[in-house]
Amino acid sequence: MIAGGWPAAALRGLAIATAAVAFVFTVCNYLIFWRGWPGIEGLFGHLGILGYEPKGAGLDGTGAALGWLQFAAYAAAILLPFAYARWRGRPIRGDAETLSAVAAYIARAAFWGVLLVGVVDMAISFLRVEGLLVGAVGAELAESLGKSRFRGEFVHYPLIGVALVIAALTRSVGFTWLAFLIVLAELQIVIARFVFSYEQAFMGDLVRFWYAALFLFASAYTLLHEGHVRVDVLYTGFSDRGKAWANALGGALLGVPLCWVILVRGLGDKSNLINAPLLSFEVSQSGYGMYVKYLMAGFLLVYALSMLAQFLSQILSSAATLLNEPEPGESA
Repeated sequence: MIAGGWPAAALRGLAIATAAVAFVFTVCNYLIFWRGWPGIEGLFGHLGILGYEPKGAGLDGTGAALGWLQFAAYAAAILLPFAYARWRGRPIRGDAETLSAVAAYIARAAFWGVLLVGVVDMAISFLRVEGLLVGAVGAELAESLGKSRFRGEFVHYPLIGVALVIAALTRSVGFTWLAFLIVLAELQIVIARFVFSYEQAFMGDLVRFWYAALFLFASAYTLLHEGHVRVDVLYTGFSDRGKAWANALGGALLGVPLCWVILVRGLGDKSNLINAPLLSFEVSQSGYGMYVKYLMAGFLLVYALSMLAQFLSQILSSAATLLNEPEPGESA
């Protein structure tokens, strides 16, 4: 039996499908612009349907197969959540908690990623600017570490992989510690500048890198714990159902569309706001600074995915209240 009837099942399927399509869209963006896969547009152009025209000589057999694989991924992301919601009678709050867990995992992984990348990249930049890198790793590797693509592929990306593993093994989110580290990073700039008359570009880069991460990554975590400041004169006086309506409509009409605008505008083309810096491993023009500017463009992607999952969780939680679904531990 489906918990909550067909309206609950339809809503659960729609929420999960929205999140799944967003993640498939992100993965397909990587496959298209980093690995040369044709994408849905390339497949439709090859088939000559929906107004798309083939590009160049069209797709060979392998290219068409890759296009169909991406199409199948989108189809599965849309259909499977509805099948899951139809056949598994689960409370709406259960799926809301799952989506919150996904948002929390993204935030945890991003936190550990920026922590590890920040510390290691700052150390490399310090050794490089002080002329110590050659003695530490050798002339050939030191030269390679001076190239943004090499540092990104062989230093940053492995550290991000480690962060994904750490995030899976721990449930704590150390945004308080990240804020403390930002204060320490700023403090060492002040001490080094005014006490030792020493200042390098990588010192300011580290502060900006961590501060941007704190601002964007903690947003979904703050939304989960109702920590965002509400500027209103009406909401606090609403009943529980009134607050549920406000949260559900606000998430559906404002929150989810905002996240999709960021995803589509940032990943729609290789020259877009998120893709362009990531593809070129863009760095700042500050000489021997940190090579992390391209990752800061990726912060927007992390923000959009984590906030999307959390907005959908909020919508489901509000819907559970409106459908009179009991809280965990309460009797129906």
